[in-house]
Amino acid sequence: MIFWLIVVLIILVLGVKIINQYERGVVLTLGVFSGVYEPGLRIIIPLIQRMIKVDMRITTTDIPRQEVITKDNVPVGINAVVYFQVEKPDDAVLKIQNYAYAATQYSQTALRDVIGGVELDTLLTEREQLAEQIKKLVDKETAGWGINVTAIKMQDIEMPADMKRTMAKQAEAEREKRATIINSEGEVIAAKNLAKAAQLMQGAPGALHLRTLNSINDVSSDASNTIVFVTPIEILRAIEGLNRKLSQK
Repeated sequence: MIFWLIVVLIILVLGVKIINQYERGVVLTLGVFSGVYEPGLRIIIPLIQRMIKVDMRITTTDIPRQEVITKDNVPVGINAVVYFQVEKPDDAVLKIQNYAYAATQYSQTALRDVIGGVELDTLLTEREQLAEQIKKLVDKETAGWGINVTAIKMQDIEMPADMKRTMAKQAEAEREKRATIINSEGEVIAAKNLAKAAQLMQGAPGALHLRTLNSINDVSSDASNTIVFVTPIEILRAIEGLNRKLSQK
């Protein structure tokens, strides 16, 4: 009697399984698929049935750094991250040996194929679009394994040192070009404003003299400045003639 009680107890211990909310249990009976168990307390027959738990949460795996040659023959080092989720636990167990490893390896191959078909400028400016293209390729293949690839993100893009220096010089030249254009545009605007001011002063009597007096006032505010007045020769001759007339009288 005690023997059978021990046997029953062992069967219960081995047969009782707890499936967490984020898991599903794929059950094989004598090696044949017999169903998928939902979360909760489940019982299987020991030695006859076997349960394989599958995590249904989004899984993150790294794609190791890859040395890829772009279309314009520039070697770049790229690493990325793959986000995927199991949608059909039975397919993930029965159709592929290790779905996480397989998804990572296929993502690595797709990354090399896509990056190898674009130029460096495209890689740097359209990173998100290329990552989406890689995702579509991987998702199409892994859909048959019961896996949904939610996203693929490229992290670091490492270029050769000489290429970095060349790009830095190019960026500096571009900044200097923009600064020169902005300065020249400012000079054109200033010249137009000066021309308008000159026309206004020419049409208004005494405007030029007032402007001259204002400028003299601004300069004379500093005691260290020396102001030199240049008098037109006509005025000097007029004063000289006036003095001669006064002396003759």
